[in-house]
Amino acid sequence: MTPHWALPEYIEDALPAEAIRIEGLRRRVLDLFVRHGYEPVIPPLIEYLDSLLTGTGTDLDLRTFKLVDQLNGRMLGIRADITPQAARIDAHLLNRKGVARLCYAGSVLHTLPAPGSHARESMQVGAELFGHAGLESDMEVQRLMLAALKAAGIGQPQVDLGHVGVFRGLASGAGISGGQEEALFQALQRKDLPELRGLLRGVEPRYREAMLLLPKLYGDQRVLRDAGRHLPPLPEIRAALQSLRRLARAAHDLAHEIRFDLGELRGYRYHSGVVFAAYAPGWTGAVARGGRYDQIGVAFGRARPATGFSMDLRELASAAPDVSWRRILAPWRDDRELNSLVSRLRERGEIVVSELPGHAAHRGELGCTHSIVRMGGRWRVCRLK
Repeated sequence: MTPHWALPEYIEDALPAEAIRIEGLRRRVLDLFVRHGYEPVIPPLIEYLDSLLTGTGTDLDLRTFKLVDQLNGRMLGIRADITPQAARIDAHLLNRKGVARLCYAGSVLHTLPAPGSHARESMQVGAELFGHAGLESDMEVQRLMLAALKAAGIGQPQVDLGHVGVFRGLASGAGISGGQEEALFQALQRKDLPELRGLLRGVEPRYREAMLLLPKLYGDQRVLRDAGRHLPPLPEIRAALQSLRRLARAAHDLAHEIRFDLGELRGYRYHSGVVFAAYAPGWTGAVARGGRYDQIGVAFGRARPATGFSMDLRELASAAPDVSWRRILAPWRDDRELNSLVSRLRERGEIVVSELPGHAAHRGELGCTHSIVRMGGRWRVCRLK
């Protein structure tokens, strides 16, 4: 029998040491976003299901917890991603004509843990830029992502770049759509070449060979050269390759290595252009992901170009540098001079813990490094021995 205090599978508490790392990182990252002109928003944890899933295709449907609103019988969802909520806020609440920069940090819940993850609840932090369709905004959010990773202690990660326009251009040129396009997408994600060959039977040879080449187009700058040589010279493909070259140059000084993956279709159902992901040594998956998703605004009734990225704060906190604060133990006294010193220390940002009467035997549990003692007629802060 499961104890009544046990948590559901893949749901975890954050105890003090972890929680202080997470909270410290959240503040650093959000402050970084604000300094770059991004405005914080706090969307609700729960809202109507159709709003949460609008514009995302089926990507989030299976990952979203669903329940019935007892007030009106409508289906509700617990958010599995904050990006659609930010898009809703931009489209329906802010109604700006120009550029809007939004940032956020909050918990998201998944029905199942993501591949490589050990949790179903994570703390998502991210930034979204609405209202600009040019590559300059993709460059801005990519560089902001790398700056945020640096703040988390991950300097110069590997960056993978892709562009869904390559696959879409090929599918359009070959006259592929509907169920066949969906089946090709699934096979490409699995890099299943035998299945791809079967699905492409009857497709014009130049498009069939190009589709079969996509899973192999992963690597350094030579990938773009090979793609330019071997893929059909469609306008969508030429534009996508040029965008990837420019995006790589923008990240060159901040990334340890830049790789290209033209078969990467993550988020294909709602991404509309460049996609990027950051990887770091010792991590099983991406530490951050982003890309362009211009079509989501159409689903909300207001067409707005958009690009952004997000990260899992809880995962990143495990790599964040430890912040060493003094923890100062203060005696419990009705002493004006002592209380004044405690107030000044706290105003300076110091941690001061009052030792309540009768708990001297448990002093070690407080984790204090210093204490306030009376010396030479004055209260002073001294290191604990």
